[in-house]
Amino acid sequence: MSVSTAAAATTICTQLPVLGRDVTVPLVTGGEVTYAALDYAASAPALQRVWDDVAAYAPYYGSVHRGAGYLSQLSTDLFENARKTVEEFLDCRPDDQLIFTRSTTDSLNLLAAALPADCQVFVFETEHHASLLPWQDARVTYLNAPRTPAQAVETLEQALAARTVSIEEGQGPALVCVTGASNVTGELWPVRELAAAAHAHGARIVLDAAQLAPHHPVSVQDLDVDWIAFSGHKLYAPFGSGVLAGRADWLQAADPYLAGGGASRKVSRREDGGVDVEWHESAARHEAGSPNVIGAYSIASACKALTEAGFDTLVAREQYLIEKVRAGLAEVPEVKVLSLFGDDAPRVGVISFVVEGWNSSHFAAALSAEYGIGVRDGLFCAHPLLRTLLGTDPQTQGECGAPEAAPGEKSLNAIRVSFGAGTPDEHVERFVGAVRELVTKGAKWTYHTENGRCVPAV
Repeated sequence: MSVSTAAAATTICTQLPVLGRDVTVPLVTGGEVTYAALDYAASAPALQRVWDDVAAYAPYYGSVHRGAGYLSQLSTDLFENARKTVEEFLDCRPDDQLIFTRSTTDSLNLLAAALPADCQVFVFETEHHASLLPWQDARVTYLNAPRTPAQAVETLEQALAARTVSIEEGQGPALVCVTGASNVTGELWPVRELAAAAHAHGARIVLDAAQLAPHHPVSVQDLDVDWIAFSGHKLYAPFGSGVLAGRADWLQAADPYLAGGGASRKVSRREDGGVDVEWHESAARHEAGSPNVIGAYSIASACKALTEAGFDTLVAREQYLIEKVRAGLAEVPEVKVLSLFGDDAPRVGVISFVVEGWNSSHFAAALSAEYGIGVRDGLFCAHPLLRTLLGTDPQTQGECGAPEAAPGEKSLNAIRVSFGAGTPDEHVERFVGAVRELVTKGAKWTYHTENGRCVPAV
């Protein structure tokens, strides 16, 4: 069974169209302008292709794995075919399991709940909180921020070589968690080399690909990672769904992440009045409840669209935009771009910066209110990394109503611009021009904090 999708019949161009590309927003100075969505790292706009495919399926919506009716059977086929599509997109191994979750955060918490007893986890302090925090119940070793890719590999190798060995049980299980691309600097991490280091010391590795998968091809087999996690809402499919894919043994040995219908194969009462449960060993073991078929289908649709467009073309297009933004920011002396690995490090379309003499929240609010440009300000759920990059305590955030930083004073948070498929030249050009104009001429309006948000003062 199948649903006719709305895939474009014409050749997909280098700039995949996204939903909302023609939305206009009001300016505080009067009039309206087409909104420049430059906050892809938080949530990328949905591809028009994804939206159209989901709309084509919507009339056929039905329960999954739970009915004999035509729509239920069709939805079940759609859900399981989506799983196969994403497995192909990630180049999974034949015996890997792919579990649909809510997000990267959900995926990594699921894996954390499946860790074997006495597992030791190694994670760099530079991780997003989604991959930094789920391991609280394990023995965790937090690694200092490296300043080069080679230093990252060396730091991990030294930590793994020094890990504690139990005399009675030998060397216990270990897991390394690492990002593929930083959500703060956009820099690519040496995943393949880190995986080789992990495996050389008997450890496994999970890749947080939330910021990598939307921008670069990701092969589980080529990178030789044991698991991979990413979110649909970063991959142009913002419908509350995510993925955890990888080796099945730890997942099959663990109790279900959620207990309920779908995860259980057989439930029976015992003579003593209790309940015995036999759990599935397939991905269903960790997919209790009614599956998010639309979320799974939207991720699969996005995977198809990106594959058909061709990552070589998409990467080249994005690199062009990166160079345009970085060159424009370099022309403004007051702007400092944040980086761990240096200016020459390969990166995706995520760039964070501070502006001397400006409160970052104030600056971001002015970009929105006066220019119709949406960026992110703050600490980006990566407090230890921002502390390293800014040299400030991330627990102390500046408010837009607070006094602006004096010249030469370190900013308390940062501004992030991010982009990808569907971002037109005009949007990055407007952004660069707006940064230059704000720095040289100042804001046209005043701003204050209201309900925790920096907004134009009335």
